[in-house]
Amino acid sequence: MAYDVLFWVVLTFGAGMLAQWVAWRLRLPAIVLLFAMGLLFGPVLGWLHPSEVLGHAFRPLVNMLVALIVFEGGMVLDIRQLREAGQGVARLTMVALPINWILGALAAHYVAHLEWGTSFLFGAIIVVTGPTVILPLLRSAKLQPRVAAFLRWEAIVNDPVGAILAAVVMQVMLLHVDLHKQLFFVHTLPDMLVAGAISVAAGILPAYLMRYLFTRDLMPELLKVPIMVTLALVIFEACTLAMEGAGLIAVTVFGMMLTNLHIPGLNELKRTKESLVVLMVSVLFILLTADLHRAVLARLSIPILLLTLVVLFVVRPLCIFLATLGTSISWQERIFVGWIAPRGIVAAAVAGAAGIKLSEAGYASADLVMPAVFCVIAVTMICHGFSLGPLARRLHLTLSNEPALVILGGNAWSTDLAACLNDEKVPVLLVDTTAQELMPAARRGVPVLKAELLSTAGQEALEERPADYLVATTGDAIYNGMVCGHMAPHMGRERVYQVSPGVARLDLYRGLSRDARGKVLGEPGWNYTFFDTLFSRGWRFVSQSVTDATVDLFGKEENRLDLLIIRRGTGIFIRSAEDRAWTMPVMGDIVVSMKAPETREVETDAKKEEAELRAGT
Repeated sequence: MAYDVLFWVVLTFGAGMLAQWVAWRLRLPAIVLLFAMGLLFGPVLGWLHPSEVLGHAFRPLVNMLVALIVFEGGMVLDIRQLREAGQGVARLTMVALPINWILGALAAHYVAHLEWGTSFLFGAIIVVTGPTVILPLLRSAKLQPRVAAFLRWEAIVNDPVGAILAAVVMQVMLLHVDLHKQLFFVHTLPDMLVAGAISVAAGILPAYLMRYLFTRDLMPELLKVPIMVTLALVIFEACTLAMEGAGLIAVTVFGMMLTNLHIPGLNELKRTKESLVVLMVSVLFILLTADLHRAVLARLSIPILLLTLVVLFVVRPLCIFLATLGTSISWQERIFVGWIAPRGIVAAAVAGAAGIKLSEAGYASADLVMPAVFCVIAVTMICHGFSLGPLARRLHLTLSNEPALVILGGNAWSTDLAACLNDEKVPVLLVDTTAQELMPAARRGVPVLKAELLSTAGQEALEERPADYLVATTGDAIYNGMVCGHMAPHMGRERVYQVSPGVARLDLYRGLSRDARGKVLGEPGWNYTFFDTLFSRGWRFVSQSVTDATVDLFGKEENRLDLLIIRRGTGIFIRSAEDRAWTMPVMGDIVVSMKAPETREVETDAKKEEAELRAGT
C-alpha cells in the first residue's frame, strides 16, 4: 500500500512537470494540460482517486498547498502597483464582488433551478477568480501594466474573501437562520467579524517580526525560506480554527506585508517560492481533477451547461460593466476584464467541502453544487486560457508580440546597434544611468530608459516594458556580470549576454563564474575595447535579409561580424562562443552584423546597380 501511494505521488509530480514543460515549448496554457491529465488519470481511466489513496490526509494536504499558493500570491501585491492601477482595483474587489455574488445566485436559481440557499452558495463560490490560474497566464502574456494589475489584484484579494463569503453562506444555511435568527446575529456574526480582524492582525504582526530578524542578522540565510513557509502554515491553521476561510486572509496579508515592508534579500526568497508554487499548482490541479468521480460528471445537465454560459456571457460582463461605471477604465479594458475570469483550486476545494456538508444537512440541490462549479472551472480555464493572449492583442492591451531586446550601456557602438534594430522594427530599449549617454540614441528615435537596473525603481520601470533578452555593453565587465546575474532569473540564464570580460577572465576555474556573468557576446576576444576600436575605424551595424545566396554565409565572411539573427514572432538568436552549436539563419530571417566601411560601400554600390537595372527593365 505504501509503495502504491509513493508510485502515484511520483507519477503526479512527473506528469505535472511534463505538462509544464510541454506548455512552455508549445506556448500553451499549462493549466489546461494539467486539467486534462487529471481528468485522464481520474474519471476517464480510473487510475487515480487521491481521496481514497490518501484517506483523511487528502483534504488537509489540499488546504495546506492552497495556503502556500495564496501566500506566494500575496507577495506579488505591491501597493505601488495598486496606485498605478487606480480605482479600477478597488471597484473589482469591493464593488464587483457583491454584484457578482447576487447575479450568480439569481442565475443559479432561475437557470439551473437550484434552491435559494444553494444558489447563494454557488454565487459566493464563483466570485473567486483563481490566482493559481491567473498568475501563470499573466507570466506568459505581455499585458499592459494596468490591466495586468486589475486581474492580479482581483484574483488574489477576492480569493480569500470569496472563500469566507462561501463559509458564511454555508454557516447560515446549516443554522437554518429562520429558526435561529437570534443565535446568528448575537453569536455567529460577531464571531465572524472578530475572526476576520484577528486574521488581519495575524498576517501583519509576523511580517514585522520577520523584518526585525532579517534586518538585524538574526536569521541565517539557510533558514529564511523554511521558517517563512512554516510560519505561513502556522498562521493559516491558527486562523482557520477560528473561522473557515480566515486562514486564507491571514496568509494573503502576511505575504503582502512582507513585500511592502521591502525587506532586503526578499527577491531571492520570492524566486525560490515561485519555483515551489509551480510544482504545487501542478500537483494540486492533477489531484483535484483526478478526484472527481464519474457520478459528479454524470450529474452535468443542460441546465448546468446553460448556467455556465450565463455566468460567462452575462453575469461576469454585466458585473464588470456595472462596477466600473464612472471610472477611467477604457472600453477595451472592460471587455477584456469582463471576459477573463478563470476559476481555480480554491473554488473547487470550497465547492467540494460545502456540497458534502449541505447534502448531509438535507438540502436537495446540494449535490449539484460540485458539478455546477466544476463545469464553470473547466469551461473558464479552457476558454479564458486560450483566448487571453489573442483577445489582448486584438484589443491592443499587449505591449508587443515581437521578441524584445534590452541593451545596457549607451556608448557609441551600442547606440548604433540599437538604432539598427529599431530601424528593423525590432522592439529594443537602450538603458543607461546617465541622460547624456542616451541623448544620441533618443535623437535617432531609439526608445531609451534612464535607470539603474540593479535598483528597485529600475526593475519596476523595466517591468512596464517587458523584455525577452538582455545584452550588457558597458565598459565595466564586473557591472555587466552583476546586471546579467540579477536579470537571469527573470529572463532566463541563456538569454542574458555581455561583451566579453577578456579571454583570461573566461577561465572556468579561475575566471568569472558563469553564475556571476552573462553569456559571451560573440567570440571571447570581442571585448568592449574591440568593438569600440572597430567603431572608431568606421565599422557600423547593418541588417540584411537572408536569401538563397546568403543563407550559408553566416559567420564566414571577412570584414563582417555576424551577431544576431532576428526571426519574426519567434525569437532573437544571439551569437555566442559558449553555444555548442550556432543557430543558423533560414530564409526570411534578418541578420544583424557589424561591417567594415569598404564592405558597406561595395554592398551599397551593388544595391544601386540592381535598383537601376530594375528601373530600366
